[in-house]
Amino acid sequence: MGRVKTPPPEREIVLDETLEFMQVLWRLDHELQTVSKRMQAELGLTGVQRLVLRIVGKNPRLSAGDLARTLHLHPSTLTGVLERLERQKLLRRTPDPRDGRRALFQITAAGQTLLARRAGTVEHAVAQLLEQEPGGRIAAVRVVLDELVSILGRA
Repeated sequence: MGRVKTPPPEREIVLDETLEFMQVLWRLDHELQTVSKRMQAELGLTGVQRLVLRIVGKNPRLSAGDLARTLHLHPSTLTGVLERLERQKLLRRTPDPRDGRRALFQITAAGQTLLARRAGTVEHAVAQLLEQEPGGRIAAVRVVLDELVSILGRA
């Protein structure tokens, strides 16, 4: 799948610092969505679904509530993701022996097999970035993004 080359604007567009930062955020969001759609076509799961699988794979017997808190998602948003992964036999739900109202999730062998493929995923791109960038720069970017998330959450 080739990239569509966007022609340059007919005139120079003037952006201030705020607009330049927002432009980068929108480009990031667009690329995340593009890669997620490609992952759906090639792997059968989206970027968010793969993230859920990776987290559950590293944390077996994780509850939906703990997963929602980890991802900062409303539990109802996560329900659809979990149900799709269960239908695909990538996750298994079992009742919590201490509280029958709660479900615990584990990755299946099919889920493990799917996670073995990393090329072309959002995760692979992030791993490449983390390998090549100094830790201090990554930490600084994370602080800035966390602060932006916090400000947006209060808005």
